[in-house]
Amino acid sequence: MKILVAMSGGVDSSVVAGLLKSQGHEVIGVTMKLWEGANGEMPETGCCTASDSEDARKVAAKLDIPYYVMDYTESFSEDVVDNFVGMYAKGLTPNPCVECNRSVKFDHFITQAKKLKCEKVATGHYAKIIKNKNEYELHKADYLDKDQSYVLHMLTGDKLEYIDFPLGTISKPEVRQIAAELGLKTAFKKDSQDICFVGKKDYRNFVNTRIDISSSGEIVDKKGSKVGDHKGIHEFTVGQRKGLPGGQGQAKYVTKIDVSSKKVHIGEKKDLLVTNFLLEDVSFVNDIETNNLAVQTRYNSEDLHCTIREVRDGELEVILDTPTYGVAPGQFGVIYQGTKVIGGGRISSKVLEKTE
Repeated sequence: MKILVAMSGGVDSSVVAGLLKSQGHEVIGVTMKLWEGANGEMPETGCCTASDSEDARKVAAKLDIPYYVMDYTESFSEDVVDNFVGMYAKGLTPNPCVECNRSVKFDHFITQAKKLKCEKVATGHYAKIIKNKNEYELHKADYLDKDQSYVLHMLTGDKLEYIDFPLGTISKPEVRQIAAELGLKTAFKKDSQDICFVGKKDYRNFVNTRIDISSSGEIVDKKGSKVGDHKGIHEFTVGQRKGLPGGQGQAKYVTKIDVSSKKVHIGEKKDLLVTNFLLEDVSFVNDIETNNLAVQTRYNSEDLHCTIREVRDGELEVILDTPTYGVAPGQFGVIYQGTKVIGGGRISSKVLEKTE
């Protein structure tokens, strides 16, 4: 089988390429150039850097497979970076990795694979695809510590048909061992935790250079009384604890961000308790399931038992069996049935009536 492997320069995608090559497949390695500096070069910090591309090239050379770098910087800038900045400007907490997978990576990789006459696109994500009665389902990886099904929830069954996740049944330590046995230079390379277009810098500084920061306003308590000032709502997220006034004796948290008034509301931890919330821009992997469901409200967060109710097309209410803290508008809620991903959407800032 001819397979396009998305190579990030990390150990996971390197092992995917090595495993598939050793299994006798015809492998083509591709790195997406997603972000660039003022001089047009790939960034030096974060992920998807120039050194990452060089590492991917060296792995491809070691494996003796064709390797290409393809430029998708325009699409990434419009669909991911502009979205990231715009979300913070609206008082929301974005997840650029989900947005990148949803708007850029997989659509472009599948399109490019078809152009190159490849039957599959393989990536180094930790997740599983299971074919069940002619439907392709997305499931959590066996190695739950690295499970990435949350950031892949937007992949529909028709797309999964063209995708392969070879690491779905392999642990991270095993991946590094395989890389070492294959003699790959990425075997002990550290995983990047940075946002690729921000790097090690504070995201606030990045956003400051791209929006009008004259959005200063007040920080208010539960009674609406002013307790401080802020330089912009983009510097806060719901659930934030650090950098807030009035925390003497009892911790304070951001409980709400009001874009229209530019007020940041703070309160106690109990004020963050949520029993239900709304998901927008909802998509489902296959058909809608309604029994024995759970939701994750952040990447790698615990599964919260829930029920769901369709509010209207593209919107879903999630009703939790047990209240939880810190559901942040802008993040994604992903619905599971056991290990199976049902679908998900962006957590809305709209307030719904509590469900009795």
